[in-house]
Amino acid sequence: MKKSLSTLFIIPALLLGSSAFAASQPETCATKQQQIKQQLEYAHQHNNKEQIAGLQKALGESQAHCTEAGLKADKQQKIAEKQEKVNERTRELKKAQADGNREKIAKQQKKLDEALHELNEVSTH
Repeated sequence: MKKSLSTLFIIPALLLGSSAFAASQPETCATKQQQIKQQLEYAHQHNNKEQIAGLQKALGESQAHCTEAGLKADKQQKIAEKQEKVNERTRELKKAQADGNREKIAKQQKKLDEALHELNEVSTH
């Protein structure tokens, strides 16, 4: 179980650097594995042995455990978390509006805008 959980955190962290590639394709196990392979090739070119070992482990874990249903469930969970954040920010903005403090309203509006942006990012990728 620990191994699976660590993989859930390692793989997304490794893939953050290639968001442009991820944005152009739907997230599938094959695309995730291709991204890891690209990073592995880069690590080999730079002879980064620690990174190579970590990427090889991540690739093996992905090949052994990645499922389309699992990816879909992870995405739905992320969307739900971001939606809850939007709901919280909306409540905070309404409270600030009720208080009438312009600075607080602007601050809460900015936080809501950021939360909406995050939700949009998760929903479209």
